[in-house]
Amino acid sequence: MTENNQPRPSPIKVFLSELTNRGNEEGPDAHRKRGLLSSLLIPILAIFTGLVVGGIFIILTTESVYAAFQQSIGAGIAESWRVVLLSYQSLFTGSFGSPSRIIAAIQSGDGAQIRSAFNPILESLVASTPYIFAGLSVALGFRAGVFNIGAEGQLFIGALTATFAGYAIKGVPAVIHIPLALLAGFAGGAIWGFIPGWLKAKTGGHEVINTIMMNYIAFRFSDLMLTGPMKMPGSFNPVSPTIERSAWLPVIFGAPTRFHLGFFIALGVAFLVYWFLFKTTWGFDLRTVGANPYAAKYAGMKVPLNIMLAMTLAGGLAGLAGANEVLGVNHNLAMAFSSGYGFDSIALALLGNNHPAGVVAASLLFGTLRSGAIRMQLVAGIPIDIVSILQAVILMFIAAPAIIRTIYRLRKPVHDEGVTVATSWGAD
Repeated sequence: MTENNQPRPSPIKVFLSELTNRGNEEGPDAHRKRGLLSSLLIPILAIFTGLVVGGIFIILTTESVYAAFQQSIGAGIAESWRVVLLSYQSLFTGSFGSPSRIIAAIQSGDGAQIRSAFNPILESLVASTPYIFAGLSVALGFRAGVFNIGAEGQLFIGALTATFAGYAIKGVPAVIHIPLALLAGFAGGAIWGFIPGWLKAKTGGHEVINTIMMNYIAFRFSDLMLTGPMKMPGSFNPVSPTIERSAWLPVIFGAPTRFHLGFFIALGVAFLVYWFLFKTTWGFDLRTVGANPYAAKYAGMKVPLNIMLAMTLAGGLAGLAGANEVLGVNHNLAMAFSSGYGFDSIALALLGNNHPAGVVAASLLFGTLRSGAIRMQLVAGIPIDIVSILQAVILMFIAAPAIIRTIYRLRKPVHDEGVTVATSWGAD
């Protein structure tokens, strides 16, 4: 108790209050630093809150918890804690590996043990790679004011064209074959993105409707090709021939890891997208058209051309996601090979604030959750759909930061002090 007999605030509440406080005695640099800390605090607390809500769903969907509560309240609480702890422990070790195993492998000095110990985190990076490409696709479209809901279809077409280039081109070295296959994937997705972009620019057709329809066309077209001209000879399954070894993306550390060059290509593409959007005249035009097409037209910018360019580039980026999966992971193409990367990319772009750096961070989060979900299902017996609930809840809290501020009693950011605070990862 204080001198005025008032309860002393908790240390956590004091920390959060001080972190988001903006005193008038501080200079602009201090305001900016504190604003950046506050912008990072929102997604961190959103992830934590999402884990808490996910734990509630885990408890509600576990039969052993109900059986324990039938015995006694204490047994039910203990079983609830055990199930949640086991689930998140499995999720963590499935995403990042076991710390004790990693330490033991490093101490042993054996290369095979070290690769095996670090394999979970490397698998998380493998799962994050297509998310990066697809998230960049949707984010670039959003920046230009177009809603690219067709990333999944563009991904399929990019995978289809990359696969054809991978097995049809023979007798060339990897240094030529890999860029050609990636370029084929980019071109296939770009063509599929150009069509709804052209329809919007020339006829006013809404890109949301057109891209959704193009998704279904892409799915059925890929099925047609895999059961016809691109079907592996002698196979009863609708699967393409295996691509040439010269088209495989190199694996960085060797077996048993699948971590390949595609992850670094994705990071490089993210940097190029950032440079294009924020450091070039074309990128400025795209962002201006997205912010206010009428003002852009008044300023002399070619709005239809920029819309077509944005959709074409967005389609190409999604096509690279499909090419990455074929060249780096599967080495052939089968029906329904995508796990919904194109649809998840819409959430990724929003989570990343339509900024390349934010998209990379959000993709790493989704990739680690997807990778760890498999072990959580095997070890703890928790349905993999719980991870989808986690992703949805985290996205909801980040998209509505007022909820987080209300829960944790954070101060609302003051934008008129010269500090612009983003409510999700990435800022201009």
